[in-house]
Amino acid sequence: MADSRSCTHARTYLMCPPEYFTVEYAINPWMNPDETVDTALAMRQWQRLHDAFTGLGHTVHTIKPEPGLPDMVFAANGATVIDGKVLGSRFMYQQRQPEAAAYLSWFRLHGYQVVREAGAVNEGEGDIVFAGRVVLAGHGFRTGELAQHEVAELFGLPVVSLRLVDPRFYHLDTALVVLDADTAAYYPAAFDDAGQAALASHFAELIEVKDEDAEVLGLNAISDGRHVVVPEQATGLVAQLAAAGFEPVTVDLSELLKAGGGPKCCTLELR
Repeated sequence: MADSRSCTHARTYLMCPPEYFTVEYAINPWMNPDETVDTALAMRQWQRLHDAFTGLGHTVHTIKPEPGLPDMVFAANGATVIDGKVLGSRFMYQQRQPEAAAYLSWFRLHGYQVVREAGAVNEGEGDIVFAGRVVLAGHGFRTGELAQHEVAELFGLPVVSLRLVDPRFYHLDTALVVLDADTAAYYPAAFDDAGQAALASHFAELIEVKDEDAEVLGLNAISDGRHVVVPEQATGLVAQLAAAGFEPVTVDLSELLKAGGGPKCCTLELR
């Protein structure tokens, strides 16, 4: 196992219990309001994800869910936090727009000194992915290209622009997971040619995920540099991760998948 994969450090995450989770509207191809949702099961699955993080030695904070915001469980969309600085979100769809204020309020109440409201549409870590030396910025379905300027200005890091082209993979975190500073797993068909080339030039190692694993949102995973919390349905990806020297930790978030969410969607990293 490579040195970079044999050690890790504790992470801090923010999560939101799915107390009000349901599928009341359709704003991505995964959502079907006619499909039955078991909120109690979603809560149990979410709790197992929470416990997987704490079991790995990570710290998990929670934000109180608000009635009428069924997608607030997807904390990754609430903001982007790098170096203690917070860039708030600005959601494309009206149904989710009130979430932005709820998350900004949490950061202000918890002592964050630099908390900036977004001017351009951005959906947090759904499309803004910290990759150590750079920030990867997805656009094409939700986050606008103009958000990249706000990201670069606030965080002082180079931004790599990546256009998403498959509506099933409407956020960057559904099509790519950064595993460590040199390695990522991704679904090539979700990106245009320029995006594929940009990823190939940045990462020393790229793991290409097959259709069947991408189609269960297997890439909506979280790595601490060694352990990768990944949907259990993505069996091929689990094997690929293990072969590459990572330690997969599988979870079942099948109920939250009905809204197009997985482990990463439920988790905002507080850097």
